[in-house]
Amino acid sequence: MQHFPIFVALAGRRVVLSGGGEAALAKLRLLMKTEAHLTVFAPEPAAEIETWEREGKLRLMRRAMEPGDATCAVLFYAADEDAAEDARTVALARADGALANIVDNLADSQFITPAIVDRDPVTVAIGTEGAAPVLARAIKRDLEERLPSGLGALARIGKAFRRFAEALPHGRPRRDFWADYYFKEGPRAFDAEGAEGAQAALDGLLEQHLNAAEKPGHVHFVGAGPGDPELLTLKARRALDEADVVIFDRLVAPEILELCRREAQMVDVGKEAFGPSTAQEDINRQIVEHGRAGAQVVRLKSGDPTVFGRLDEELDAVTEAGLAYTIVPGVTAASASVAAIGQSLTKRGRNASVKLLTGHDMKGFADHDWKTMARPGEVAAIYMGKKAARFIQGRLLMHGADPETPVTVIENASRPDQRVLAARLSTLATDLSEAEMAGPALTLFGLAPRAAEAAAQELIKEAL
Repeated sequence: MQHFPIFVALAGRRVVLSGGGEAALAKLRLLMKTEAHLTVFAPEPAAEIETWEREGKLRLMRRAMEPGDATCAVLFYAADEDAAEDARTVALARADGALANIVDNLADSQFITPAIVDRDPVTVAIGTEGAAPVLARAIKRDLEERLPSGLGALARIGKAFRRFAEALPHGRPRRDFWADYYFKEGPRAFDAEGAEGAQAALDGLLEQHLNAAEKPGHVHFVGAGPGDPELLTLKARRALDEADVVIFDRLVAPEILELCRREAQMVDVGKEAFGPSTAQEDINRQIVEHGRAGAQVVRLKSGDPTVFGRLDEELDAVTEAGLAYTIVPGVTAASASVAAIGQSLTKRGRNASVKLLTGHDMKGFADHDWKTMARPGEVAAIYMGKKAARFIQGRLLMHGADPETPVTVIENASRPDQRVLAARLSTLATDLSEAEMAGPALTLFGLAPRAAEAAAQELIKEAL
């Protein structure tokens, strides 16, 4: 992020602009929505600027800008549409201590003005750091259609009521009150009776929340999916948005954590196979402690919490503590990985079942029914199988598996840095070692990427 988004208080403060043409008009139309004191320097101002001067909306100086003209200004806009003149006025403004923007010159500007969706006092600013103005306009258009025109009125009514809402305890009780107002009772009352209805709804809603019993804690076991934020379910997004505490695993993608409520307490209980780990007992204890304190707790697990996530142990702890819970399933790594190579986990005529296996358990490398798995046509998705690759390879070959059986390892499935390693059982351990995969990976036994499988079939046909 090269530009940090902020909202600058302009009420009663000075903003200076140099220019009198189309670029100046575009900026002034936006600036006149603020409560700033506007000063415009333009030897030949457009007729609209002269009209705005007569209406008292700005102060117009019909001359070029001179040293000291930007004294006490918070912001300065260079809009003369002439590179030399813009450079001159910017130098003057900076000398006077103002932050300067040159219209359509990102490189030499100290700040940029984003695309804005105005539902005063609700303001949405959209910036692309100059990379894609067309994209910013498209997002603005989409938000304009989505945000109701009455949203600003609801916000103004709510703002005036904030001091009364302080009668509620700080934290979740106040958040719940405002959520009820803005997303339920407020819009309903405003649509039916306008501003008076919305105001009346606030009074009744406050009384209701003041007399409401304290909400008990609740634990949401949420599947974060394989890493792509777009694969997160709507229910999972809602849980993250409402969470007081998020207890997350090492494999949860940073992009998913960015979706959590900013004020939420983030607790990292990362686990690493054969490496530093938070003890499961400690994780259970933290979930219960936060839940008993009345928090909305999200236990965030990579993939799906019901697949090799030790969910039952955490459920037992929560149940024993008398806490309510919800399980929010996620897209498991096997589904994301098989999608990445253009295959399906089951196929008519090939395999009517698929095995979900772990490469290791609490005692070390995990043993399975290798004899059954070694049969032709068997398919298995092996979680946490990287470090166990040589062990798995040896067991399968020992039980008669074809050395040419395809094995595909997918690292960081669904993420931008996804990697696919197509191997054979006979070369699995060596290929993995050479690939130096550091991210989370899933091993698909019996499946090759669709393109590689098609190429192999062609070779077989040619040989025949």
